[in-house]
Amino acid sequence: MADSFDLEIATPERLLVKEQVNELQIPGKDGYLGILPGHAALLSELGTGFLSYTCGGSKRYLSIHGGFVEVLPGQVRVLANVAEKAEEIDIEHARKDLQQAQEQVMNPALGVDPAVALDAMAAAQARIDAAEKK
Repeated sequence: MADSFDLEIATPERLLVKEQVNELQIPGKDGYLGILPGHAALLSELGTGFLSYTCGGSKRYLSIHGGFVEVLPGQVRVLANVAEKAEEIDIEHARKDLQQAQEQVMNPALGVDPAVALDAMAAAQARIDAAEKK
């Protein structure tokens, strides 16, 4: 059995990752998925959170917000609606986004749909988590 697999992570705007990796943790719609070499074929919807993978002994992180993951023999494709490498995240901006979303949830008078505000909170928290892991 192989000890690695090809990983591709892309958004509609760009290809973020194309590497041989040893393991992958990804936020699925209903919880985190762990992918190792030899994983069974799978197609799943993504949730919001941080993705991590190991490549050459080092761990790397991205924030992910929606999309799909496809696991095939020897290959995993992540097609994310929004994704950002940890080193590219402006953590202060993410913290401000989180604070703004929290205020929108707590103050219905602002007229923001609570579901939209909660989604924004999750996305901002995922960006913060990924950035703090790097």
